[in-house]
Amino acid sequence: MLSRVADSVYWMSRYFERADHCARVLDATYNLMLNPSKPTTDQRWQRITARLGLGNETMDLDPQTAMVRLLCDVTNRSSIVSCIASARENASQVREQISSEMWEKLNQLYHEVTHAAASMERDAEPLRLFAVIREGSYQFNGVTDATMNHGEAWQFVQFGKYMERGCALPALLDAVFSLASGADDLDWVGLLASCSAFEAYCKVYTADLKPERVAEFLLLHSEFPYTVRYAIEQMHAALDSIARMVSVRKAGQMERIVGRLRSSLAYAQIDDIISRDFHRFLNSIIEQCHSLHVAAHELYIEYPIESAFEA
Repeated sequence: MLSRVADSVYWMSRYFERADHCARVLDATYNLMLNPSKPTTDQRWQRITARLGLGNETMDLDPQTAMVRLLCDVTNRSSIVSCIASARENASQVREQISSEMWEKLNQLYHEVTHAAASMERDAEPLRLFAVIREGSYQFNGVTDATMNHGEAWQFVQFGKYMERGCALPALLDAVFSLASGADDLDWVGLLASCSAFEAYCKVYTADLKPERVAEFLLLHSEFPYTVRYAIEQMHAALDSIARMVSVRKAGQMERIVGRLRSSLAYAQIDDIISRDFHRFLNSIIEQCHSLHVAAHELYIEYPIESAFEA
């Protein structure tokens, strides 16, 4: 498979996952904002939106303006509209590699999101946009799995999706846990809701919401799709499949990085992680995911042509 194809399907998947993640987080945060009596509302909003691409700009923006910026502002590359547009642009470059159903669904979602975003700028009501993205995400992911050949290109789709998730989930955990004593049950419900994980969490721990249990589930649980460990395992599976398909001989650096990541989560105990330095542990995961992205990019996208013939 051509490197440009791998690059395009990878970024199509990453941008789509980024839009979905942003919508989930903003949906949960918006619902928390409906309780105006909570003294930590502004602090919570600033921390969460900073993790979604606005940085310190949130200090000078009211929550409603910041919401519009993250949803509809085409000049903000992290906005939902921009991410969907970028996913669509990458998909358009590899129409021959993805199924027609995938393209139709992504194109349809792009127009629906653009229309809903324009409506939101007029009436400042984001709930319809959240619903459009949520349903569109379920449908696109389902269509992708059902109609795309599960070969090399599909593995890059998986790698891109779980790479984005592996970076975004630790950042989200860090943002919520940095509230420290200001967090309460609504914050933990909101965090789980951001990952569609409330019901799954309750099936493991019942409805007893304890910060360390929420952290353990979203960080270390191996069977739920929106956890850090699951994302790392899926990245490993995708990279392993790609390496076998293309007979890569120089995947050592990439294998070492993903191996360290898997081990750090498979054998970790949440009490040890929290008692040492939770923030540092989460940042380490993000940094290692970035290193894995660089290693995979150098191996499959930017490799010198002569390396393809080396023994």
